[in-house]
Amino acid sequence: MKIFAGTSNPPLAKAIAASIGIELGKCAVTAFPDGETFVKIEENVRGEDVFLVQSTSPPTNHHLMEMFIMMDALRRASAARITAVLPFYGYARQDRKDQPRVPITAKLVANLLVAAGAHRVLTMDLHAQQIQGFFDIPVDHLYAAPVMYEYLKGMKLPNLVIVSPDVGGLKMAHAYSLVLDADLAIVAKRRKSATEIEAMTLIGEIRDKTVLMVDDLTETAGTLTTAAALLKKEGAKRILACVSHAILNDLGIERLRKSNIDELITTDTVLRPPIDGVNITTLSVAGLLGEAIKRINSNSSVTSLFEFKGGRTS
Repeated sequence: MKIFAGTSNPPLAKAIAASIGIELGKCAVTAFPDGETFVKIEENVRGEDVFLVQSTSPPTNHHLMEMFIMMDALRRASAARITAVLPFYGYARQDRKDQPRVPITAKLVANLLVAAGAHRVLTMDLHAQQIQGFFDIPVDHLYAAPVMYEYLKGMKLPNLVIVSPDVGGLKMAHAYSLVLDADLAIVAKRRKSATEIEAMTLIGEIRDKTVLMVDDLTETAGTLTTAAALLKKEGAKRILACVSHAILNDLGIERLRKSNIDELITTDTVLRPPIDGVNITTLSVAGLLGEAIKRINSNSSVTSLFEFKGGRTS
């Protein structure tokens, strides 16, 4: 088994390799003067079970193309099996044709991964679970929830209510409420654009309670911060947010600084520079991904990685 990594998240790739007890494979990723990516695999991979770690975080297109080129290099170097490890699967929000003349880009990315040489995919907290059905190759879909749960359990939060900041995240919120023995509430939203929310309604009782919002992804933090303002207005005592992939841009960081969110709990699936003025706790999913890679390599079951406290994350 060998693990290689693109340039999207080197610290996570190193942590995954360290959790398994091996070193990252040697490869050179450089660019031509015109911006074209050049890759050279600097060790023998003939007949090897190869895992390629690459998050499709911004710049998304660059990191995707880099991954395709690396997979092509590995395939042409006679790797026996190539597993694309995407801690964050980009373009997942474009998973259906909800307007005339728009693409289903999540499916296109799935096709491109297979065309580039992927034999299987390992990913985490897909924005829409049906994306697994876009592949005709095996997909192992992990959840960050077990890592989050261990941290939240240690916090011993009193009078806890789990809140889904939108109706689409209700299934995830329900799973958290079960394992944390907490009540459940929903914020129903109407979206105006990709960055703006038009209206919100709270369903559930949160007055004088500790509120934990759970979501899979935040970028501009519009949904989270607007929901937090509504929850504060309705009498929430303390507000925390738990997000698997925090791909924060400048607008998102600015909104979080001004928001009512006391702590943002997230993972290291995407690389972020240090952010001042926002209380962010970053938990590592390297151990979880490393264990899944070991089990895939040994053809063992990965089902138990979805289970904790006698239940399942989905």
